[in-house]
Amino acid sequence: MTMGKRTQAAVLEVRLLREGIIESKHIVQAVVCDNRGRVLSVAGNAETATFVRSALKPFQALAVTSTGTLERYDLSDRDLAIITSSHKGTIQQVRQAFNILWRADIDPSALQCPIPEGKRSPLEYNCSGKHAGMLAVCQQCNWSLNNYLQRKHPVQQLIIAKVAEVLKMPAEEFISVHDDCGAPTYLMQLGQMASLYAQLAASSSLDMERIVRAMTHHPTLIAGDGEFDTELMRLAPGEVVSKAGAEGVQCIGRLGEGMGLAIKVIDGAKRAKYAAAIHLLQQMGWISPSVAEALSENFMSLGRYKRLEVIGELSIL
Repeated sequence: MTMGKRTQAAVLEVRLLREGIIESKHIVQAVVCDNRGRVLSVAGNAETATFVRSALKPFQALAVTSTGTLERYDLSDRDLAIITSSHKGTIQQVRQAFNILWRADIDPSALQCPIPEGKRSPLEYNCSGKHAGMLAVCQQCNWSLNNYLQRKHPVQQLIIAKVAEVLKMPAEEFISVHDDCGAPTYLMQLGQMASLYAQLAASSSLDMERIVRAMTHHPTLIAGDGEFDTELMRLAPGEVVSKAGAEGVQCIGRLGEGMGLAIKVIDGAKRAKYAAAIHLLQQMGWISPSVAEALSENFMSLGRYKRLEVIGELSIL
């Protein structure tokens, strides 16, 4: 990621209005990069660091696309989509995650993601597709299955090597911690996240092109009906690729233009990141006014008496 002299500007503010009166506020930072890693515009600080969380999943999927795993087990774009997903545990989504394991001849008991409260199987956990993909890579490469979540395991080393390759920086520079599902996640600057999604949107490799196709052609698998990523990609087909992360992280790529947007809500509020995303996507012209209106109705109108509004804009560097 390369930066000019100025890498920060005024932050965004998301306000919860109750019958027009401010009740709560959320502070939001956002960065837009191109696929050469240049910071184009910013609200807040492009160097703000946070954990990328589930927004990393499309890049964790590079381990699947680059090792012959898809071909070996005859996995489809639907399988690849569920590998990148944070799903709701619907029957359709659970079956898709199971399909990966079945084709790779792996028992579901090998999954080391948690069992959701009130559920019976780790397949119902929102990250089960990602875990199934990691296990399939291990099976393909003859790596051990019982410790695939360890940072030093070959599949995790492959993943961070792929991420480092995209960002053109040494893999050992990334700070790793465990995500809630047990897999490693990484501390990244917002500018680095935006750069990743710019390259994804530019389909900078055949592997990334296939990942984008899987996500945009099967948006229901990525999150689920009524969820932001699914509804955005459904309403703006072929325009954007979108993936949420926990604790107020949202990343979006502008297809065909090689630009990426990374958002971080400082207090981690989910509602604020969606409001900020809609506001910025409309400001940049990445979505039409009709799409923005439909999304606003679902994600900014919070019932009869409450709504969200966003104050501020990106500053061009």
